[in-house]
Amino acid sequence: MSCAPLRGPAGQGDRVRVETVAYVGSFADPGALPRTGWAEIAFVGRSNVGKSSLINTLLGRRGVARTSNKPGKTRTANFFVVNDSLCFVDMPGYGYAHVSKEERSTWRRLLERYLGGRETLRGVVHLLDVRHAPARSDVDFFRALAEAGRPCCLVFNKVDKLSRGSVRGAIAGHLRVLGPDPGTAVIAFSSETGEGRKELWSWITNNLEMA
Repeated sequence: MSCAPLRGPAGQGDRVRVETVAYVGSFADPGALPRTGWAEIAFVGRSNVGKSSLINTLLGRRGVARTSNKPGKTRTANFFVVNDSLCFVDMPGYGYAHVSKEERSTWRRLLERYLGGRETLRGVVHLLDVRHAPARSDVDFFRALAEAGRPCCLVFNKVDKLSRGSVRGAIAGHLRVLGPDPGTAVIAFSSETGEGRKELWSWITNNLEMA
């Protein structure tokens, strides 16, 4: 199926109106990923970094993406069509050690197959926990995204857990470790307060319009 409309939900940033969200399905087999026909935005990050909560905050709904206090909950690529105009893809969390080597290998193949060759993928939202320095897996994954040439937005999540004055310094330190290109988008985000929601929606819609 060819890629259909590349425009996101109506509005920009804080004016985005999410009217409908449809669950497409969950997929563990890299060869069985659906061809939705919509432009896609993928959400990636270490296990327990808050991907599902961020997606729910963006959509303004509870429970669309499942959240859990147990790391490694997202073990499949979960597809959601938003406003019949784009697709959010919640990818399995990487860097979680308490699963079998076989399952970690399956997750890695899924991530590599999707992020490396998906024609309808228009951008990747890469989440990191602002409270912790990037792990080796964060750095490796970010560099792999750069090598794949995918537009990437670095989102430093859980900024509500730090004082306002320390967030800027923490992000600056993390960026020195990651070494992004000067044009890489960087957003401070909190699912608790909604900080960064407007900016992230703007990045998403801008990427759809430039495709």
